[in-house]
Amino acid sequence: MTTLNATAESADRPLIGIAWMLATMFWFVTLDSTAKYLMQTYPVAQVIWARFFFHVIFVALLMGRGLTAQIKSRSWPHQSLRSLFMFLTTVLFFVGISILPLATASTIMFMAPIIVTILSIPLLGEKVGVRRWIGIVIGFAGALVVMRPGSDSLQLSVLVVLAAALTHALYQIFTRKLRVHDSQLTSLFYTGIVGAVAMSVAVPAFWQPVATPDWGLFVFAGIAGGIGHLCLIRAFQNAPVSVVAPFSYSSLLWAILFGFVLFGELPGPWTLGGAALIICSGLYIYHREQRVKRH
Repeated sequence: MTTLNATAESADRPLIGIAWMLATMFWFVTLDSTAKYLMQTYPVAQVIWARFFFHVIFVALLMGRGLTAQIKSRSWPHQSLRSLFMFLTTVLFFVGISILPLATASTIMFMAPIIVTILSIPLLGEKVGVRRWIGIVIGFAGALVVMRPGSDSLQLSVLVVLAAALTHALYQIFTRKLRVHDSQLTSLFYTGIVGAVAMSVAVPAFWQPVATPDWGLFVFAGIAGGIGHLCLIRAFQNAPVSVVAPFSYSSLLWAILFGFVLFGELPGPWTLGGAALIICSGLYIYHREQRVKRH
């Protein structure tokens, strides 16, 4: 377990870091695809419960004998808020993908890194220059292309996923704050704790009997989320954020593939065009951040 808690190494192994980030995106889209599949039969609340409950069980087993020591946080308020934002993100995103094509929802979620850049000004005291503001404007233009305000395609579900991008951005902000307080495994455990507790209380009101084969998918949803976060930890241990973060956009490829194979969905030209603008914007912002850090 010590390797998971080790301080992140500098950029000595960027290719390994990139490989872990690609694996991260695979597992996160696998989770989303499993959830979307289950929500065709079971209530959204029941699927959300499984995602968090089995995530916490998985991480607790991973901690093993170190569980008692690892669950002690030095910043309970920040951990609680971070876990709350992850819970809200999952609820909003799962509601969105229960209606929207997987690739469309994934494209809208690409707004999260751009929103992080904006929120880092008041919440982290960071400075954003004119060029990065241009990147932000381009990113929002891409989001407008996907959502197309005023058209019949602008559904409530699209706005719900955009709200998920906002709460996910807040989750990332608090993750940055907590990196100096708690170990990565501690934060990984608390990632799912609010969702596990809240949904364990709420899910009896929505419960629908689960077919025996589907129990495996319910458990798998939680494990896929846990593995995804572990891969993310490995990515940041082997390379700086500025190196691996742009590869998070590979999730769109997985979303298109899984959406087509599992649900017969293919993204339209508006989604692909908007995705291109958002991805270019995100890559440009990361590029500018890297240059600012060098100087």
